[in-house]
Formats: sequence, structure tokens, C-alpha cells
Amino acid sequence: MLTSSNPVLSDQSLGRVLGQIGDRSNLASVQGVLAKTGICTILAVAAGAVGYVVAQTYPAMYMISLIASLVVSLILFFVMMAKPAAAVVCAPVYSITQGVFLGCLSLMLESILAAKGITVAGGLALQAFIITGSLMAAMLALHSFGIIRAGPRFQSVLFVVTAGLGIAMLVAFVVSLFGVNMPWLSLSGAFGGGSAAWIGLGINAAILLLASLWLLVDLAQIDEAVAAGAPKSVEWLLAFGLIVTLAWVYLEALKLAFRLAAMFGERK
Repeated sequence: MLTSSNPVLSDQSLGRVLGQIGDRSNLASVQGVLAKTGICTILAVAAGAVGYVVAQTYPAMYMISLIASLVVSLILFFVMMAKPAAAVVCAPVYSITQGVFLGCLSLMLESILAAKGITVAGGLALQAFIITGSLMAAMLALHSFGIIRAGPRFQSVLFVVTAGLGIAMLVAFVVSLFGVNMPWLSLSGAFGGGSAAWIGLGINAAILLLASLWLLVDLAQIDEAVAAGAPKSVEWLLAFGLIVTLAWVYLEALKLAFRLAAMFGERK
């Protein structure tokens, strides 16, 4: 099997489930995984909308919802890493909590723009959702028609780039503790204009593309798991892995929409 960057779809996680296969008469399918991914996506979108409205209506609940949803999401993530069979219950719940978190985060970023007198057509959440959906459709088409094959070499390149990004972000965090500011990495740098805002926009777009390309590796991993004879129950685990990557894509799309609004948005 390919080794995905997504730990949920790693050889170890899938291997623990595949090793328990007894009845091979009821096997997983790509269509089944995508259907369950669709269910999780609907739950996430609905929860995000509810979280957005609740936090907007009751400001006191805003930070509580943001922090609680993030903590629960992390707990569920590690539960499914340790016990993949729990995905049938945890995957939908994770989608709901992750939706609440991203919904609250969308409201926070929109509030920052509103304080600057910047209006966003349709709202940041809608723009990020459209970008995410478009990228998912594009990656699915590239994968289905074999235009880009996520083979070992492709994966190795993505892994090196992702590792480099992680190291760069860690270094940026460490130096920030000593008062060294990197405006092109901070979302607030988009308000200042100039080269820092443009560099930040370029970096954000590059990370969004990187996250989207990992979808190709995850889709290939799903194909491999199905070909290996994974049981029907594994579809929830595979769907969960895809949702984790989609959440990353949405987060980067949300940040990109924020930067674009800060740089070019209509000001009152």
C-alpha cells in the first residue's frame, strides 16, 4: 500500500482492521467510502452553520464552543488512531465537532474583517466552502481519469515539501517567542499591504495547493484498501481520513479568503 501523510490512512491503522477480516462477502467499495464521506461532510456543514449562528447570537458561547469543539475533535482523532473500528461512531461525531470549530473560526475571522469595515460577499465560510468543494472535485477528476497518479515518487516529493513546511512553521513559532515577527505568515499582515501581504498570499495559496494534492494520495490509499479486500465497516475509517484532509483544505481556503478580503475587499 501507499503510505499516506494522513495517519488515519497509514499502513498500521488499516493493517489492524484488515487483519481482522473474517467474512469477505461484504467488502468496502470506493462508492461506499465517498457516500460516507458525503454524510460526514453534510454533518460538518450543518454543525458549522449551527455553531456559527449560536456563537453569533450568544457571544458568550463563542470561545467555549471554539475551544470545546477543538478539544473533542482531537480526542476523537486519537481514539480512532488507537481503535480504528470506533470510526463507525466517532467519524460522524468528529465531523460535527470539526464543523462547529471551523464555523466558530469563520465567525471570528469575519468579525475581524467587520471591525476593519470590510465586507465579504457571501461570507468567508461560503467562499471557503466553494473553494474546498471545487478543489475536491478537481482532485477527484484528476485521480479518476489517471491524469495525476499518486505513486511513491509523487508522495515522496509531497512528504519532503510538507516536512519542510512543518519545520518552517515551527521555526517561525519559536522566533516569535523572542519578539521576531514574520508578517507574511501572520493573517494580520494582509492588512498592511505591500510585499509582506503579497508574500503571505502566495504562501497561503501554495499551502492550499499542497493540502489539495494530498487528497490524491488519500484517494489512492482508499483504492488500495478496497483492492486489498477491506470490510464494509472500514468505509467509515476511510471516510474519516478523507474528512481530516478536507478540513485542512477548508482551513487553508478560509485563510486565503480572509487574506483576499483584507487586501482587496470593499471597505465601508
